[in-house]
Amino acid sequence: RSLWLCLCLCSCPARGLRIHEYLYFQVLSPGDIRYIFTATPAKDFGGVFNTRYDQIHLVPADPPEACGELNNGVFIQDQIALVERGGCSFLSKTRVIQEHGGRAVIIADNAYDNDSFYIEMIQDSTRRTADIPALFLLGRDGYMIRRSLEQHGLPWAVISIPVNVTSIPTYEMMQPPWTFW
Repeated sequence: RSLWLCLCLCSCPARGLRIHEYLYFQVLSPGDIRYIFTATPAKDFGGVFNTRYDQIHLVPADPPEACGELNNGVFIQDQIALVERGGCSFLSKTRVIQEHGGRAVIIADNAYDNDSFYIEMIQDSTRRTADIPALFLLGRDGYMIRRSLEQHGLPWAVISIPVNVTSIPTYEMMQPPWTFW
């Protein structure tokens, strides 16, 4: 236990103890994945959510890694993109989505069995910037969202983001059954 605390304190920035900041979103449709998901914001790039979106599309990028031109860029415009980790930096993916008019990007781990380890998304040392929010999502969560969309033949999910979980009683929290909170 003291080793864990030491690791947390040693890896935290100088501005104070920060183990993880979480942001929550809820899938509203399709109904089989109507859960509240946890994501972590990029550490040192991207914007913040200044607006709450009660219903906005979460559009899986095509190609999933979003390292260049998108085949479905027109559907990303004014929506939130679901992107898969790999192929290029987190910042590069964020910039691709921003250039296609996306309001934010959620980057899911490409390790589909990852249901507990959050990766810290950092600047890629190119001195480029991005203005839209960038979030990291566990691989299992991203996989389950994409799988549900494929099974239903849907081009996107409808989500609400961010969700204030402090106002929801614990027994009413609809969390994914494959993830431990």
